[in-house]
Amino acid sequence: MSDTTEIDVPPQRKDLSRRRFVRNAMAAGIGIPAIGVILDACGASSGGGGGSGSGGSGPWGSHPKYRFTLVNHVTTNSFFTPTRYGAQDACDLLGCSYQWTGSQNSIVKEMVQAMDTAINAGVNGIGVPIIDPTAFDAPTEQALSKGIPVVAYNANPPTNSTNAAMQSLAYVGQDLFQAGVEAGNRILKVVSKGDLVACMIATPGTGNIQPRSDGAKSVLQPAGIDYVEVATGAAQGAEIPAVQSWYQGHQSVKFMYAVDSGSGIAVATAVSKNNLAAKGIKGSGWDVGTPTLQQVSKGNLDFTIDQQAYIQGFYTILQLFLYNVSGGLVRPAPTNTGLLFVTKDNVKPYLNSQDRYEGSSSDRKTLKPPSSIQA
Repeated sequence: MSDTTEIDVPPQRKDLSRRRFVRNAMAAGIGIPAIGVILDACGASSGGGGGSGSGGSGPWGSHPKYRFTLVNHVTTNSFFTPTRYGAQDACDLLGCSYQWTGSQNSIVKEMVQAMDTAINAGVNGIGVPIIDPTAFDAPTEQALSKGIPVVAYNANPPTNSTNAAMQSLAYVGQDLFQAGVEAGNRILKVVSKGDLVACMIATPGTGNIQPRSDGAKSVLQPAGIDYVEVATGAAQGAEIPAVQSWYQGHQSVKFMYAVDSGSGIAVATAVSKNNLAAKGIKGSGWDVGTPTLQQVSKGNLDFTIDQQAYIQGFYTILQLFLYNVSGGLVRPAPTNTGLLFVTKDNVKPYLNSQDRYEGSSSDRKTLKPPSSIQA
């Protein structure tokens, strides 16, 4: 099913934090000249996120109001609320527009159809999570042959010389396998050789979450950990009983490691219901939705992981825009949106703030920077 309704946003704000933007842009590999151009645009660009016609002038001179399409695999999932805010903010800043479409339930065929529709409509760029290693080959090749840049975001499976992960011009998102490696290293500190660790995964084999399991497995199995994958299903209502049922049959488990937000909530529910923390059994989540953060605060999850969903939308639009306005000279560049472990020690700022960057509010406002920065 396609979801093409854009998020309602208030008038364009002009109070972006220059220091934060420069830091993030440099970490993402965006060149200094491009940063200067974008910062100048904060005060000079015109136009909003919708409509058609001219995108205004600003530092680029007169340019069309470029139209971009972000295809997604779970269009109504709350994880992507900040991604959509990021995309909308970039469009408002740059004077372009975007459409949000794809599948509600990770149905690859629907995503491919959405790409085909965007290509036939002659959009100026496409962003898509490549959740299947081969299904996006043909539409990606077709888009590029028509001069339409394609950037992968959020999911990019291991590459080879023929698949769409190589054909797309860049990937904007977390290094999924390495994130799993880092999670595995953290889990290894609280388990011992011979212990059972269960990876709770909604849909095994899916390109956006399977690498997180594979990364952890690459650390834990060589250390003598009994590592198993448990499919929990895509529907959150089914994930909770699935994890609870699995635990009842495997009460020797020492750690339940979730690689998606729904599974994380299911793990937290099982930990709370069975008083597992008191038994020394730990669990973890993924992403920074408010329910997950609340479970971290309560101690039902040992940690969760922030992959910065906002900049996955912002930088995808930014890179597609720069490609177009530069006539293809500024090519999209790989952008690792990073990994931050959120624990009981640092969860409070997430819960105390209502903002667009984590998707907890639609309000546009400048937040006060922390007094110290966690590396």
